[in-house]
Amino acid sequence: MKLILTTEVSGLGAPGDVVEVKDGYGRNYLIPRGFAIRWTRGAESQVASLKKARASREIRDLGSAKEVAGQLGALKVKLKVRAGESGRLFGSVTTGDIADAVKAAGGPQLDRRRIEIGNAIKSVGTHKVSVRLHPEVAATIDVEVVAG
Repeated sequence: MKLILTTEVSGLGAPGDVVEVKDGYGRNYLIPRGFAIRWTRGAESQVASLKKARASREIRDLGSAKEVAGQLGALKVKLKVRAGESGRLFGSVTTGDIADAVKAAGGPQLDRRRIEIGNAIKSVGTHKVSVRLHPEVAATIDVEVVAG
């Protein structure tokens, strides 16, 4: 099934990309959630305008993405969560929790979908988290998880 992405889908593409996916994935997941629309010749012309706008935005945003990466590198993020006596968390730390903690620490507002946690954070301590700010720029944040 040929689709046009309307939002960034991790591992698939960016808005305006024309992708070929399995029918069930497109019909049951991407289209109902608004992540994609069906490809048609008329929609193809809209793709060109989306890509042109995105290209101009990316050129403008590359410098600001590098600036934000510098800010995030110098940031000390501390996240208080409920934990047992052994240091094991009740649940796990989500990308939304990390985005809120970065904002509370004086950092920029981050989109939780751009935050990538390698392994689930289920214990107290310091963990490394990656943030995709731009296709060419990624920042790493040290998140200190403490029981609280």
